[in-house]
Amino acid sequence: MATLQPQHHHLLPRHRPPPPRLRLCLPTRPRRLLPRARAVSAAAAASTAALEDFRQWLSSQGASEVKAFPASVPEGLGLVAARDLPRGEVVAEVPKKLWMDADAVAASDIGRACGGGGGLRPWVSVALLLLREVSRGADSPWAPYLAILPRQTDSTIFWSEEELLEIQGTQLLSTTVGVKEYVQSEFESVEAQIINVNKDLFPGTITSDDFLWAFGVLRSRVFPELRGDKLALIPFADLVNHSPAITSERSSWEIKGKGLFGREAMFSLRTPVDVKSGEQIYVQYDLDKSNAELALDYGFIESNPSRDSYTVTLEISESDPFYGDKLDIAELNGLGETAYFDIVLDEPLPSQMLTYLRLLCIGGTDAFLMEALFRNSVWGHLELPVSPDNEESICQVMRDACKSALDCYHTTIQEDEELLQTENLPSRLKIAIGVRAGEKKVLQQIDDIFKQREEELDGLEYYQERRLKDLGLVGDNGEIIFWET
Repeated sequence: MATLQPQHHHLLPRHRPPPPRLRLCLPTRPRRLLPRARAVSAAAAASTAALEDFRQWLSSQGASEVKAFPASVPEGLGLVAARDLPRGEVVAEVPKKLWMDADAVAASDIGRACGGGGGLRPWVSVALLLLREVSRGADSPWAPYLAILPRQTDSTIFWSEEELLEIQGTQLLSTTVGVKEYVQSEFESVEAQIINVNKDLFPGTITSDDFLWAFGVLRSRVFPELRGDKLALIPFADLVNHSPAITSERSSWEIKGKGLFGREAMFSLRTPVDVKSGEQIYVQYDLDKSNAELALDYGFIESNPSRDSYTVTLEISESDPFYGDKLDIAELNGLGETAYFDIVLDEPLPSQMLTYLRLLCIGGTDAFLMEALFRNSVWGHLELPVSPDNEESICQVMRDACKSALDCYHTTIQEDEELLQTENLPSRLKIAIGVRAGEKKVLQQIDDIFKQREEELDGLEYYQERRLKDLGLVGDNGEIIFWET
């Protein structure tokens, strides 16, 4: 019996691939955005008179207001229980004739001017309907509803440039800028094709700020499942606010038929928990949204660590000598040239992230695994450490990327946590601090994971050892053996 050192394969040339592309650090200076929106308090509630007009309108249009009623609440407006309500009780019913959706667009002047609105993106057509009805004032059939809509929320799309400076370096800033540029682009298109050629429908000036407001209304008030072609504003029901205490993923609403033969669609809202008379009714907007998404869509965040996340974007470099092989392997396993991984605070890395990283970094003497012979099995090999060089590479690139991303922020985690202890923080500043602190905590967590992995490299089992073990060529003490004849 004699021991042997593992032999390296040389089926492919020894090339070390370029570092994988990691999009972690984002712009630190917010660009000039859209003209500033009108200065209206984001939390401004409707006047008592407007709220009463809205209630009378609901009653006259057949919307059920027996079990819940609209009222001013700390969040602005909300739904309050008119009596004790058990879990699952219907609290609001809104007939389809009150919805602002694709059918309402098709039946309106907007629809007639745009061929029914079918050629427009669903949200654009409803946004135009919203702006058209606002311009009609008291003549609009939705006038009482439109009168109670806020002119702004605390969504980051409505923040000033000074406020956006507080989220410099965050992924939220990049997303906010991207969303506003997208909305601006859509506005320029509909302005040229629809607004400017239909002055009878839009006699006043419709600005990009107005269009952004309409987008923000839809983004914050449409129920999550009612998106795309089903997008609809549901007056009354859309006043229901979110509570982190509601943890049920069960839908709190449904659309059902009512009336003769059930021909009239009715939006039915239920309370997911027991509610006492006079208490506000809440629902869960979306358990899967991160704090950055909540800030962008609705203008609030939660203190729950599971809402803090960071999206790591990994790319196969086109300059990689094995680009084609790596892309083929990625696509065979449901991924592509670019892969996105959402890292959540206090949770493990996504299951395929390490595998994809090993693929990006593979090269040199490990490149034989990309030969056609291994094409159907290589992903399984990559799910475990391949070699010390490969594992060290993934640790280095991730730690370097985390350091680069953390350098983009203008405050530390400790400074943010101290700021959060300040009393009476403006709501938008509190959102900014919470989001940037959360992102940094996740980045620090990622760095810690790969730092620990670096320290454990010598104790990991790699491909060659696993292969020899499968062949029965490893002794009880881990030595490589062969039997002499």
